[in-house]
Amino acid sequence: MRGIAVLAVLFQHALEVIVQNHPTGGYYWAFHDAIGYYINFGRFGVVLFFFVSGFVIPFSFPESSAPVRDFATSRFFRLYPAYWTSILIGLATTLVLEFRTYPLSQIVANVTMLQTFVNVPNLWVFYWTLAIELLFYFGCTVLFAMGLLNRRFTAVAIVITAALIGIIAPLMTESRTVSSVMEVGLNLSAMFLGKIIRDTVIGGKLRWAHVAVCTLFYAIFAVTLADKRFGGVYQENFFYSYSIGSAYVCAALVFIAFAAFGERMAWRFMAFVGVISYSVYLVSPFVIVWIHRFVGVGDGPLEWSLFVLVIVVLSLFVSWLTYTFIEKPSISFGHRFRSERRPPVGLEPVLSQGAAE
Repeated sequence: MRGIAVLAVLFQHALEVIVQNHPTGGYYWAFHDAIGYYINFGRFGVVLFFFVSGFVIPFSFPESSAPVRDFATSRFFRLYPAYWTSILIGLATTLVLEFRTYPLSQIVANVTMLQTFVNVPNLWVFYWTLAIELLFYFGCTVLFAMGLLNRRFTAVAIVITAALIGIIAPLMTESRTVSSVMEVGLNLSAMFLGKIIRDTVIGGKLRWAHVAVCTLFYAIFAVTLADKRFGGVYQENFFYSYSIGSAYVCAALVFIAFAAFGERMAWRFMAFVGVISYSVYLVSPFVIVWIHRFVGVGDGPLEWSLFVLVIVVLSLFVSWLTYTFIEKPSISFGHRFRSERRPPVGLEPVLSQGAAE
């Protein structure tokens, strides 16, 4: 699923470069229809990532003497080294190709990954998703500390409550600020819906009826908010009520289908792309810039297809390098800071007795 998600994002970004920077003649509206009017593949991929996070993150608190600290440590070494590498590559790319620099204060804020929360612009727009991830991590940590994270109906209550608020609030006000806040709520709802699906297909705590009801609320939330946030007048910017609303709904349906059929829908190549997907997401935008500058796009469907193919191949190669030499070693290094695992409850007396002897 991560592989599908990141390739959808990569596909969107590559085609946007073609249609925004080069004359496409009679294909102009075909591009817009494909990636902006009916569905925005970039948002579709991002929301798939959110579903995967919801499926995985709430179950990432280890059975250890310090689960919150271990969780935070694991997330730090999983996210930050690759993210810092992306910043370095991005700064070098803009300096060499555009002779552009950024204020030191903006760079420092972005290094923390907390720039959104202190109202500092992202160095590059695609970093916006990381703030949503951090919010979800924080929310899961709070719920875990309160003993609520793995309660049967916690996620169900969150999704339905967020949907009700998200459906009503945009209808009562035209405030863009309210719509922006509700969009954050929708993204978090996708994550908690991912947890509901996990609790159904693996945990056995919930039933498919719960998934169906929560997905319905989530879908109505998404369609309502997309209409209010992006409007019904297409402005040629790839963000339109149809394209964004369908991205959220389709991401939910695709994720549910994969969760329901499990390994029967597995594909080795896509699994490999999924393993390096975080690096692909962080590095591929700069690969696109370099290829666009030195290779070009071309003047017809065949050359455009080759442009996209080259971007995919080189993005995967560069991302495999960053995963192999940055991301994977960082994750392994982070394992050194784990606290001791707690033994299963039934073994504690036996282990204690053995230690005494």
